Formats: sequence, C-alpha cells, structure tokens
Amino acid sequence: MKKILVPFFMAPCMCFAFAGCNDSSEQPTQPENHEGEVTQMYLTINGNKLQVTLAENSSVDALVEILKEGDIEYTADDYGGFEKVGALRHTLPTNNSRITTEAGDVILYSGNQIVLFYGSNTWSYTRLGKINGYSVAELQSLLGAGEGAVQVTISLK
Repeated sequence: MKKILVPFFMAPCMCFAFAGCNDSSEQPTQPENHEGEVTQMYLTINGNKLQVTLAENSSVDALVEILKEGDIEYTADDYGGFEKVGALRHTLPTNNSRITTEAGDVILYSGNQIVLFYGSNTWSYTRLGKINGYSVAELQSLLGAGEGAVQVTISLK
C-alpha cells in the first residue's frame, strides 16, 4: 500500500518544486518595484503641483513616514540667488555628502530645512529628490526665483 501511495504524493511535490523554475533568459516586462515603496512625492507651489522623484536613503524614508500622516506646509524664501529654503518643523536623519546641485534638486540641509534649487551650488547636503520635467527657466518661474517667499506643500498625492 505504501509503495502505491508514494508516487501520488511525490507528483504534486515535484510540480511545486519545479513551478518556481524559469528560463533565466526571459526579461520581465516591467521594472520590479518593492511592495509599498514610495518613489514619488509632490510639491505644490502657487497652485502648481510638481512631481519629485525621490532619492533612496534614510532621510527620504523618514520624510515619507511623516508624509503618510499628512501633508507638510512651510514657507520657503530665496537664499544666495540659487535656492529657496524653508524650515521643515521636523528633524530628519542626514546622509550628507559633498555634491554639486542643479536646478530641480530637492535637498535636506542641517536635518531640518528643505532647499529647492533653481541654480547650482556645491556643499555637503542630503539629496531628497529631483523635480521632474522642467527647464531651468521654467523652474525659476515656478519657484518665483528672486521674488521672495513662497508657500510650499509637500505631499504623497
């Protein structure tokens, strides 16, 4: 009796064992994404909603967790003729490295300030992300470069 039942139990096990095997030459049709991973956030400035592709670091992870609780609003003002900076009202972990920024970079400075670049600067910063789809001139206009303070809302939606 045991000799007869063994093949019946082995066949389904073999099917499950080989089900996970595939031809390694096959390419996925879409890029893989980790479940629940947030890769975008949005900045709303003067009624314009700008999409930001997020960097991958613990600063971004901490910011996303705060944003899951609700949007962040702050005032950003011109500084140095190349950026808008404002207090975040939260302190995030830093991952500073010496980088040269460019227009569209979204940066964490001193762990508690968000900097939106419409120009360039080299300093030790933590990169949070990059505003997508705008030229330097368009970013300068959208951010009100040189025109004083703007209200910024950061959101995940």
